[in-house]
Amino acid sequence: MSTTKAPAVAILPTAKSEAPQILQPSGWPMPKGYANGMAADGRIVLTGGVIGWDTLGHLPADFVAQVRQALSNIAAILAEGGARPEHLVRLTWYVVDIEEYLANLKALGQAYRDIFGAHYPAMALVQVVRLVEKAARVEIEATAVVPR
Repeated sequence: MSTTKAPAVAILPTAKSEAPQILQPSGWPMPKGYANGMAADGRIVLTGGVIGWDTLGHLPADFVAQVRQALSNIAAILAEGGARPEHLVRLTWYVVDIEEYLANLKALGQAYRDIFGAHYPAMALVQVVRLVEKAARVEIEATAVVPR
């Protein structure tokens, strides 16, 4: 009878001791633009599905502009809850066209860094048939953990 051995997990320290810790299994390739896992202790701040409309309810037609506004909206919600982008531990992206996402990686990365900096939490990307708002091209859920 053979048993499988789980990979060793490295917990990589971050710049601030209060920030979430990145979980990187030993021997795994380093992910680009996201983390495999995060560990954090504190008060949880959650968003619902956030789309890229402005305070007047207008959605830009452009995919990247919608992402930029959705990320800005998430940053505003986090701030309302006493959280900052470096407290993010998870983002789940829902897109109506994964090819549109893949075709815009450079611009999406720039928009992300402009708003959240170089902090990359665990992320998932899911293609969906459509979103509640017909003109929405992306919806993002966020989870942050504010240190105690």
